[in-house]
Amino acid sequence: MSAQQPTVVLVHGAFADSSSWNGVVERLQAHGYPVIAAGNPLRTLSGDAAYIRQVVAAVDGPVVLVGHSYGGSVISGAAKDLGNVRALVFVAAFLPDEGESAITLSGKFPGSTLGEVLRPVPVTLPDGSGANDLYIEKAAFHGQFAADVAEETTSVMAATQRPVTDVALGEGASAPAWRDIPSWVLVAMEDRNIPPQAQTFMAERAGATAVSVTASHAVAVSRPGDVARLINEAAQATL
Repeated sequence: MSAQQPTVVLVHGAFADSSSWNGVVERLQAHGYPVIAAGNPLRTLSGDAAYIRQVVAAVDGPVVLVGHSYGGSVISGAAKDLGNVRALVFVAAFLPDEGESAITLSGKFPGSTLGEVLRPVPVTLPDGSGANDLYIEKAAFHGQFAADVAEETTSVMAATQRPVTDVALGEGASAPAWRDIPSWVLVAMEDRNIPPQAQTFMAERAGATAVSVTASHAVAVSRPGDVARLINEAAQATL
């Protein structure tokens, strides 16, 4: 591999944590990529994007920035006008245009059953304002989030899920980096969180290179090889 091989920065979405990328990380590292699986705060979209922007700005050299689910909204804001980001990869993710929220986009086409299985927990944000942390009910987690992952694995994933605030999901996006940075999209065709039709719509609108995989929303867990291959394709296109 070239010394200029980009660093891959992975950003998880809601109801997950950095360990959701483990299978992808192993495959990327086996091919010589430096990898960072960043922790996404999941508090507010603007705040999350600002945090990930700082993580990426501290990387020496080119970056391929990857987001899953709500993490797609985060990376699109974080990468705007950030010179070291050479490619964006969206994995079963949101690609919002300016002013669009995750809630708006998930409801644009039929198919999402996420709202039916959410459990809200009132919390106070750092600025003192109120919000609700949203969790997927543990009994529904397997079918909703990761139906193609073994239940012994999803029971752990359900217990360790990171909640996202309703504020983050409802906040409108800033100007998107996908308008300026080459983008790749993996569409999860059995996704019950973000309808596949919505994922395809966003990919086409962004002029992204898109591939479809028969997988649940947790495609990075169930199909890490497919995810790693698309990231590799994006990375190689930057060399």
